[in-house]
Amino acid sequence: MKKTNQTALVAVTIAAGLMAGASSASSAAAQCGRASWYALHSRTASGERMNPSALTAAHRTLPFGTKLRVTNKDNGRSVVVRINDRGPFVKGRMLDLSRGAANQLGFIGSGHTAVCMARV
Repeated sequence: MKKTNQTALVAVTIAAGLMAGASSASSAAAQCGRASWYALHSRTASGERMNPSALTAAHRTLPFGTKLRVTNKDNGRSVVVRINDRGPFVKGRMLDLSRGAANQLGFIGSGHTAVCMARV
């Protein structure tokens, strides 16, 4: 093998290893974005009846039953919620929280806020 090809192969192998390590580390780390709240009395995508006072949330892709610690970046309050629905369906938002969870996080009046979430 020529020296330049060997060097390129080593560089690609190292880069692939670094990218694999970064992706697994980032999935375990907190993700930050916007969250809103909703309070319906219908069924959720998981099939259970929506309870606005429960500590639940909607996420587009996380499995039902996943527990997340959600922290309001504006005031530092946090709450553990369980994913039981799909959404949000508004561009730029990553979570829809139940009214109960939004109340504990302190953003009922504003309707949405900046949060960070991490799996528990």
